[in-house]
Amino acid sequence: MQRLCNKRVVLGVTGGIAAYKSAELIRSLCKLGADVRVVMTKSACEFITPLTLQALSHNPVHLDLLDTDAEAAMGHIELAKWADIVLVAPATANFIARLAGGQANDLLTTLCLATAAPICLAPAMNQGMWRDVTTQENIGKLAEKGLKIFGPADGSQACGDIGPGRMLDPELITLHTAEMFKHDIFTGRSVLITAGPTREDIDPVRYISNHSSGKMAYALAEAAVEAGARVTLVSGPVNIEKPGRVKTIDVVSAQQMHDAVQENIEGVDIFIGCAAVSDYRPVEILKDKIKKDPNNTEEILELKLVRNPDIAASVAALDSAPFVIGFAAETRNVIEYAANKMQKKGMNMIVANDVSDKSIGFSSDVNEVTILAEGLQKTLPRASKKVLARKILSVASRGYHQWKRDQEQ
Repeated sequence: MQRLCNKRVVLGVTGGIAAYKSAELIRSLCKLGADVRVVMTKSACEFITPLTLQALSHNPVHLDLLDTDAEAAMGHIELAKWADIVLVAPATANFIARLAGGQANDLLTTLCLATAAPICLAPAMNQGMWRDVTTQENIGKLAEKGLKIFGPADGSQACGDIGPGRMLDPELITLHTAEMFKHDIFTGRSVLITAGPTREDIDPVRYISNHSSGKMAYALAEAAVEAGARVTLVSGPVNIEKPGRVKTIDVVSAQQMHDAVQENIEGVDIFIGCAAVSDYRPVEILKDKIKKDPNNTEEILELKLVRNPDIAASVAALDSAPFVIGFAAETRNVIEYAANKMQKKGMNMIVANDVSDKSIGFSSDVNEVTILAEGLQKTLPRASKKVLARKILSVASRGYHQWKRDQEQ
């Protein structure tokens, strides 16, 4: 059931008596980590209010195809692209007929035609309507097109009839929806990633920093979400769009990054220290801008620096430490220095790269790295950081699951 974590579900609610069950269905989907956006037909609003479903989904409910505000951004197309899956529950005989006929006369049918996401229907109607030849032909036509049909169940109905046509229970629909997604390498796991540079203020206009762009960490965050993880990203100052489905915490200094990590580390399964954290900060941040000293003929300015807290080492030292992956950006003796760093800080794995090569590493969209762990040295050849992120997590997954098995023995 953890397969629903971070999944984007568009729930279509049509006008049948079973619409009241959609409230419990939303609760069930959200409980398992799904992000639910509700689309209601006009007749569905006669059975349950949009306000109820908005309160349960924590998202605005979408009602109209020609919504002026939404249409400014082609709202139905955006929803179609946003969805990982479209689930219509209840799906009435009328809606099934319109969808089978390729109609696009309201927001829900239009969205279904526009989306590339899987579409699942949970039929709900009178047993006579379900058994009708036309309904069965429509269901068969939709099934042939690849739509998934959940149910219906057999039993007593609101009209007093007994037979097939009842909408499946919300928990069973949730289970079927979860089964639409494969079990990914980090399904249900919590991952915390640090990203980008830190800045250490000298005075109101100057700071100490480095060339990290944050691109590798952001690619890892996106890849971890794709792999089924719940992701928290603690990011220094970068010029990158925040990844979707990720909790992002913006920080500036190394101390702020350290504090944010400590505040969010509880319950984390995997920590990835990808940020280029400043090792030192000024002992004192001056209140006013430093001015040139006309009496300083040597033109030398001395700054006193103090060491910043080591974030990766502090995480690895926790009593209930997660699986810790570090990064080592080196200019020489790359493998040796990275191996020493991993051992000294008590990390489980480290990713080393040579930043003396200007064509990779900092600010570049490509990289090549070597992954080190106990009994492991694996080089990943040059590729885009998005491709490397998936490969790094694939290797990390094997290391994490072996580490977890060793802990349980």
